[in-house]
Amino acid sequence: MKPKPFFKPNFHPPEGMVGMTIISGIPLEQKWNRLDDEAKESICLQLWDLISKVRNIARPHELEGPYQCAADGSLSRDPMLEDLQEPRRPLTSDWELRARIYERYLNFGGSRYENQLLNMLPRSERSVFINADIVPRNIIVDEQNNFTGILDWESVGWYPEYWEYAQIMRPAFGGDWSVWMEKTAPQRWDLGGINAARKVLF
Repeated sequence: MKPKPFFKPNFHPPEGMVGMTIISGIPLEQKWNRLDDEAKESICLQLWDLISKVRNIARPHELEGPYQCAADGSLSRDPMLEDLQEPRRPLTSDWELRARIYERYLNFGGSRYENQLLNMLPRSERSVFINADIVPRNIIVDEQNNFTGILDWESVGWYPEYWEYAQIMRPAFGGDWSVWMEKTAPQRWDLGGINAARKVLF
Protein backbone atom coordinates (compact mmCIF):
# COMPACT_ATOMS: atom_id res chain seq x y z
CA MET A 1 0.00 0.00 0.00
CA LYS A 2 1.50 3.33 -1.06
CA PRO A 3 1.05 6.34 1.27
CA LYS A 4 -1.42 8.96 0.11
CA PRO A 5 -1.53 12.55 1.39
CA PHE A 6 -4.88 14.00 2.37
CA PHE A 7 -6.14 17.37 3.51
CA LYS A 8 -8.58 18.39 6.23
CA PRO A 9 -10.87 21.19 5.00
CA ASN A 10 -11.37 22.69 8.47
CA PHE A 11 -7.81 24.08 8.49
CA HIS A 12 -7.38 27.56 7.03
CA PRO A 13 -4.36 29.84 6.53
CA PRO A 14 -2.18 30.59 8.39
CA GLU A 15 -2.73 27.11 9.86
CA GLY A 16 -2.25 23.96 7.85
CA MET A 17 -1.81 20.25 8.17
CA VAL A 18 -0.49 17.38 6.09
CA GLY A 19 -1.85 13.95 6.98
CA MET A 20 -1.08 10.53 5.57
CA THR A 21 -2.75 7.16 5.36
CA ILE A 22 -1.32 4.25 7.34
CA ILE A 23 1.89 2.94 5.77
CA SER A 24 2.64 -0.77 5.68
CA GLY A 25 6.09 -1.94 6.75
CA ILE A 26 8.56 -1.25 9.54
CA PRO A 27 11.08 1.55 10.25
CA LEU A 28 14.35 1.01 8.42
CA GLU A 29 16.35 1.44 11.63
CA GLN A 30 14.94 -1.89 12.87
CA LYS A 31 16.54 -3.87 10.06
CA TRP A 32 19.30 -1.75 8.50
CA ASN A 33 22.20 -3.48 10.26
CA ARG A 34 20.94 -6.90 9.10
CA LEU A 35 20.75 -5.96 5.42
CA ASP A 36 23.33 -7.01 2.85
CA ASP A 37 25.08 -4.47 0.62
CA GLU A 38 22.73 -5.03 -2.31
CA ALA A 39 19.65 -4.28 -0.19
CA LYS A 40 21.27 -1.20 1.36
CA GLU A 41 22.18 0.18 -2.05
CA SER A 42 18.69 -0.49 -3.40
CA ILE A 43 16.96 1.29 -0.52
CA CYS A 44 19.29 4.29 -0.75
CA LEU A 45 18.73 4.62 -4.50
CA GLN A 46 14.96 4.46 -3.94
CA LEU A 47 15.26 7.24 -1.37
CA TRP A 48 17.30 9.49 -3.63
CA ASP A 49 14.70 8.95 -6.35
CA LEU A 50 11.96 10.10 -3.97
CA ILE A 51 14.04 13.09 -2.87
CA SER A 52 14.51 14.08 -6.52
CA LYS A 53 10.76 13.96 -7.13
CA VAL A 54 9.89 15.90 -3.97
CA ARG A 55 12.39 18.63 -4.93
CA ASN A 56 10.30 19.33 -8.03
CA ILE A 57 7.18 20.29 -6.06
CA ALA A 58 6.44 23.85 -7.15
CA ARG A 59 6.28 26.65 -4.64
CA PRO A 60 2.82 28.28 -4.37
CA HIS A 61 2.65 31.85 -5.68
CA GLU A 62 1.89 33.22 -2.22
CA LEU A 63 5.21 31.83 -0.92
CA GLU A 64 7.46 33.18 -3.67
CA GLY A 65 9.02 35.88 -1.47
CA PRO A 66 11.21 34.00 1.02
CA TYR A 67 14.25 32.03 -0.11
CA GLN A 68 13.76 29.60 2.79
CA CYS A 69 10.50 28.86 4.60
CA ALA A 70 8.38 26.02 5.93
CA ALA A 71 5.62 24.47 3.81
CA ASP A 72 3.07 26.86 5.34
CA GLY A 73 5.29 29.90 4.75
CA SER A 74 6.39 30.23 8.38
CA LEU A 75 10.00 30.96 9.33
CA SER A 76 12.37 28.16 10.22
CA ARG A 77 12.90 26.89 13.77
CA ASP A 78 15.99 24.97 12.70
CA PRO A 79 18.85 25.61 15.19
CA MET A 80 21.05 26.57 12.25
CA LEU A 81 18.64 29.19 10.92
CA GLU A 82 16.48 30.57 13.73
CA ASP A 83 16.74 34.34 14.01
CA LEU A 84 18.38 35.93 17.04
CA GLN A 85 16.20 39.02 16.68
CA GLU A 86 12.52 39.75 17.27
CA PRO A 87 10.50 40.11 15.18
CA ARG A 88 12.13 37.32 13.22
CA ARG A 89 13.43 38.28 9.80
CA PRO A 90 12.69 36.19 6.69
CA LEU A 91 15.58 34.72 4.72
CA THR A 92 15.22 36.10 1.21
CA SER A 93 18.47 34.94 -0.42
CA ASP A 94 21.31 32.45 -0.25
CA TRP A 95 23.54 35.21 1.11
CA GLU A 96 21.13 35.97 3.96
CA LEU A 97 20.89 32.29 4.87
CA ARG A 98 24.67 31.90 5.03
CA ALA A 99 24.95 35.14 6.99
CA ARG A 100 22.35 33.84 9.48
CA ILE A 101 24.33 30.65 10.10
CA TYR A 102 27.49 32.74 10.55
CA GLU A 103 25.71 35.14 12.93
CA ARG A 104 24.50 32.25 15.08
CA TYR A 105 27.93 30.61 15.01
CA LEU A 106 29.56 33.75 16.43
CA ASN A 107 26.74 34.41 18.90
CA PHE A 108 27.07 30.94 20.44
CA GLY A 109 30.82 31.17 20.90
CA GLY A 110 32.21 29.89 17.62
CA SER A 111 35.74 31.19 17.15
CA ARG A 112 37.87 28.59 15.38
CA TYR A 113 36.54 29.58 11.95
CA GLU A 114 35.58 33.14 12.83
CA ASN A 115 37.18 34.56 9.69
CA GLN A 116 36.55 31.62 7.35
CA LEU A 117 33.11 30.17 8.06
CA LEU A 118 31.08 32.47 5.82
CA ASN A 119 33.13 31.40 2.80
CA MET A 120 33.19 27.74 3.88
CA LEU A 121 29.40 27.38 3.72
CA PRO A 122 27.90 25.84 0.55
CA ARG A 123 26.14 28.11 -1.92
CA SER A 124 22.79 27.52 -3.57
CA GLU A 125 21.11 30.14 -5.71
CA ARG A 126 17.74 28.38 -5.55
CA SER A 127 15.76 26.65 -2.84
CA VAL A 128 13.90 23.36 -3.30
CA PHE A 129 11.17 21.48 -1.46
CA ILE A 130 12.55 18.86 0.95
CA ASN A 131 11.55 16.75 3.93
CA ALA A 132 14.58 17.84 6.03
CA ASP A 133 14.33 14.85 8.39
CA ILE A 134 15.04 11.71 6.36
CA VAL A 135 16.56 9.33 8.90
CA PRO A 136 16.18 5.55 9.31
CA ARG A 137 13.53 5.83 12.03
CA ASN A 138 11.30 7.77 9.60
CA ILE A 139 11.82 5.51 6.57
CA ILE A 140 9.34 2.65 6.17
CA VAL A 141 10.22 -0.47 4.18
CA ASP A 142 8.40 -3.74 3.53
CA GLU A 143 9.59 -7.34 3.90
CA GLN A 144 11.17 -7.25 0.44
CA ASN A 145 13.13 -4.10 1.41
CA ASN A 146 11.08 -1.90 -0.86
CA PHE A 147 10.65 1.65 0.35
CA THR A 148 6.96 2.30 1.17
CA GLY A 149 6.93 5.74 2.76
CA ILE A 150 8.39 8.49 4.91
CA LEU A 151 7.11 9.52 8.34
CA ASP A 152 7.47 12.89 10.08
CA TRP A 153 6.99 15.76 7.64
CA GLU A 154 6.90 18.54 10.24
CA SER A 155 10.19 20.08 9.04
CA VAL A 156 9.22 20.10 5.37
CA GLY A 157 9.75 23.29 3.39
CA TRP A 158 11.93 25.12 0.88
CA TYR A 159 15.63 24.99 1.67
CA PRO A 160 18.93 25.32 -0.24
CA GLU A 161 19.63 22.54 -2.74
CA TYR A 162 22.25 20.97 -0.47
CA TRP A 163 20.14 20.96 2.72
CA GLU A 164 18.61 17.47 2.41
CA TYR A 165 22.06 16.02 1.71
CA ALA A 166 23.48 17.89 4.71
CA GLN A 167 20.68 16.66 6.97
CA ILE A 168 21.18 13.06 5.85
CA MET A 169 24.92 13.32 6.53
CA ARG A 170 24.38 14.28 10.19
CA PRO A 171 26.04 11.78 12.57
CA ALA A 172 22.67 10.97 14.12
CA PHE A 173 22.43 7.27 13.33
CA GLY A 174 24.92 4.51 14.09
CA GLY A 175 26.21 2.11 11.50
CA ASP A 176 26.94 2.85 7.87
CA TRP A 177 23.64 4.53 6.91
CA SER A 178 25.18 7.88 5.96
CA VAL A 179 28.07 6.11 4.21
CA TRP A 180 25.65 4.36 1.86
CA MET A 181 23.58 7.49 1.31
CA GLU A 182 26.73 9.40 0.41
CA LYS A 183 27.94 6.60 -1.85
CA THR A 184 24.66 6.56 -3.80
CA ALA A 185 24.00 10.33 -3.80
CA PRO A 186 23.46 11.84 -7.27
CA GLN A 187 25.34 14.95 -6.13
CA ARG A 188 27.72 15.58 -3.23
CA TRP A 189 28.39 18.84 -1.44
CA ASP A 190 31.32 20.09 0.62
CA LEU A 191 29.86 20.25 4.14
CA GLY A 192 32.96 21.54 5.93
CA GLY A 193 31.30 24.82 6.87
CA ILE A 194 28.00 23.20 7.86
CA ASN A 195 29.78 20.68 10.10
CA ALA A 196 31.89 23.40 11.71
CA ALA A 197 28.74 25.38 12.53
CA ARG A 198 26.95 22.30 13.85
CA LYS A 199 29.69 21.60 16.37
CA VAL A 200 28.88 24.95 17.96
CA LEU A 201 25.11 25.13 17.47
CA PHE A 202 24.16 21.56 18.49
